[in-house]
Amino acid sequence: MGIGRALCQRFAAEGARAVVVADREIEKAEAVAAEIGGLAVKTDVSVETDIINLVEQATAKFGQIDLFCSNAGIGGMPGGAEVPNEAWAEIFGINVMAHIYAARAVLPQMLARGEGYLLQTASAAGLLTQVGSAPYSVTKHAAVAFAEWLSITYGDKGIKVSCLCPQGVRTRMLLGEDGKGENFLVEGSVSPEEVAEAVVAGLAAEKFLILPHAEVAEYFQRKATDYDRWIRGMRRLQAKVL
Repeated sequence: MGIGRALCQRFAAEGARAVVVADREIEKAEAVAAEIGGLAVKTDVSVETDIINLVEQATAKFGQIDLFCSNAGIGGMPGGAEVPNEAWAEIFGINVMAHIYAARAVLPQMLARGEGYLLQTASAAGLLTQVGSAPYSVTKHAAVAFAEWLSITYGDKGIKVSCLCPQGVRTRMLLGEDGKGENFLVEGSVSPEEVAEAVVAGLAAEKFLILPHAEVAEYFQRKATDYDRWIRGMRRLQAKVL
């Protein structure tokens, strides 16, 4: 759904030799794969054996994986330290460990041939924060940190890494099941197709940070320049929207 579906469609339109669509809801993966002539593989990204199976199936059918997109993510967990351990574990499994499992599974073949590309979907919340949700903010910061580490560690070995950090995107995560979207990020949000456009341009330029919302770079710069002032500003935002 959302960004994942838009990426699959755009990669196919760009002439990708093959696109493998992974989702734990296999019917949705199969529908997207049918649209673009791709391969659907049922995958729960929080389960390492599922990602190993995904990599094995893709490699067996197409010979190698040139670009692996770690895109799955969940939100919707308001609160902070009081959030139950089980909820923290669930969001860590999808928003953080899935990136680690993917790198562990696909990097050996990429390193062996001296080339490959990892696209890690994080969030602007990983550069800034997510008011009202410690689990989302913390896990997205961790996703950005892991992408940074991968780029630093393997960049001189032929491995390219990009970290996608959108702000509001008009998907079910932002708009909710009813599509009404009362989240303050709805204003200024972009479509999944606009995110895919930014990704294609970012990959072509081999940019580490891919920012579909240009203002995020400005916010990130303000944070780095005067952290205390930025925190005070975020407190005011929190008081306004929560």
